[in-house]
Amino acid sequence: MTLLRRNVEGEVFDYQVLLDALAGYRKPRDKITRLLASGAIVRLKKGLYCFGEAFRKEPLSREYMANLIYGPSYVSLEYALSHHGLIPERVETVTSVTTRRSRYFETPFGTFSYRMLKGPRYAVGANLETAGKTPFLMASPEKALADKVWTDKRFSGLRLSDYDAYLSDDLRIDREALNRFDYSRLQVIAAAYDSGKINNLIRHLKRLEEAP
Repeated sequence: MTLLRRNVEGEVFDYQVLLDALAGYRKPRDKITRLLASGAIVRLKKGLYCFGEAFRKEPLSREYMANLIYGPSYVSLEYALSHHGLIPERVETVTSVTTRRSRYFETPFGTFSYRMLKGPRYAVGANLETAGKTPFLMASPEKALADKVWTDKRFSGLRLSDYDAYLSDDLRIDREALNRFDYSRLQVIAAAYDSGKINNLIRHLKRLEEAP
């Protein structure tokens, strides 16, 4: 196990990295089975692993895991809204957007969900953040909110007058946080979405910014 830990950088790794690190064993697949059984390594999904708690050098980042479990993707929606302090609730499921079809994964580290966004809508609004030394991609506050509004099928967003109640009552978004949004980012996001629903969101946010 000491050799494996020395040969593998980082806490999360794929099957090929694991095989390469165990190349000195006569039957590396049997060794992987034993490592899993002992808890020295943990399977996140087929072909993706992390070290067990006793062998980790750094805390695991669930945001980083989310980027790797299903990609291309970045953390967004409810989890990102909570991360940015926009909603009061702590969100347990790590929610992400992806260009691929929507999926859910149950892992030893919780649930990871992915919602599909088409290319232009996906391509804007992701920032590189870090947890300790671990980098991961997460939506900006503006993009996380736009993604949530777009994917929420319960909310039509057809009337501008509906947004105040939706944001304050349904999502419980903090009004002061909305006033700190970057309007230039919102415009880029709106152009990428090319959607009446998101255009109405931007109009509502602009009204809030201009209100006394």
